[in-house]
Amino acid sequence: MLAQNAKAAEPGMRAERSPAGLRISSVKATVHNVPVKVPLLERALTTQLVFVEVRTDEGVTGYGLTGNLQSFGVREFINRQLAPFLKGKSALDTEARWQEMFLTFNPRYQTGAWSSAVSAVDIALWDIKGKHYQEPVWRLLGGAKKTVPAYITFGLLEFDRDQLVEMVRRFVTEGQDKFKMVVAIDNGENPLEDVARVKAVREAIGEKPDLMIDGNYLFSMNRALEVAKRVEPYNITWFEEPLYGNDARLLAQLRQRCSVPISAGQNEGSRFRHLELLQHGAVDILQPNVCYVGGYTEAMKVAGMAHAFNILVADGGGWPHHNMHFQAAVSNGWRVEFHYLMWKVGEIIYKSAPEPQKGFVTLTEEPGLGLEPNREALAEFLEN
Repeated sequence: MLAQNAKAAEPGMRAERSPAGLRISSVKATVHNVPVKVPLLERALTTQLVFVEVRTDEGVTGYGLTGNLQSFGVREFINRQLAPFLKGKSALDTEARWQEMFLTFNPRYQTGAWSSAVSAVDIALWDIKGKHYQEPVWRLLGGAKKTVPAYITFGLLEFDRDQLVEMVRRFVTEGQDKFKMVVAIDNGENPLEDVARVKAVREAIGEKPDLMIDGNYLFSMNRALEVAKRVEPYNITWFEEPLYGNDARLLAQLRQRCSVPISAGQNEGSRFRHLELLQHGAVDILQPNVCYVGGYTEAMKVAGMAHAFNILVADGGGWPHHNMHFQAAVSNGWRVEFHYLMWKVGEIIYKSAPEPQKGFVTLTEEPGLGLEPNREALAEFLEN
């Protein structure tokens, strides 16, 4: 019977692996504080992240990452609960692993630390999957395109008006053509200064380049509406997450009362919050971030819902080296964010990380995520 059921590998074909193959042998999360030297600023700005390494019994290792939200809680949840739970399970069955983690640890769908932790683990599992099948993650997820539009988030609140202008001009000289700047000076209570900063940047770059603004949840409805109406002459591509808590009802009202497109979703930790934004007609662009929404497994569900509503998805919240795979995978993926801080952090903790060239980033054919950790940098910036 065994001889009849055995299937020999034909020439040129991969021999079938044992069902016991590629089992998870260990999961480890660490916190790192990475300083980034920003042009025009005297002091470095530090970005915190949680780095996850998933090892398998066949020696294939995957790497994931999430940002600084509840970072120590995320680390402890991964190391104390997810790691022993996942040990011995198949690393390739990403949908099964996601559902098991959900049903075991989060059946009532809280977000926060759970979503960030599962994001990092899921990203690492997809990295393993790509390495196993010798394909890049962007192709395994769908492979809609290899080259993705990229925008530069250059406009930090730490810059004054002159520094904003100088910084964006540097990128224009390099051939970049899509830019984002943060607004909400004084926690959203100085809209005239916000508008003056937007005006200065638009005049510096001219009419053609895209310019986006990001409120980071900091505006009340009246202040957000004031800013949106005042920046209408400056051809803004989108106003990102302007309102407290991504209030779907108020975002829909704001969207109806101004001509500036509204985007949101980068910090939402489940498909159901994204569904709420879609059902309320709250956004023109939806922004799931794979490092927070629940990894690629959950992000793909969000992209499918958005597609059903004829809505584009775009990266917000940074971490371009992971989100570019998602944006390249789906046909309604629009653009990836090279936030200056997270972009440069990626270049520090990984070797040969892709970077944008003249408004686009081209993904590689390297299997998995194509990201090799810089062990020395990770050790140097390790936070106990």
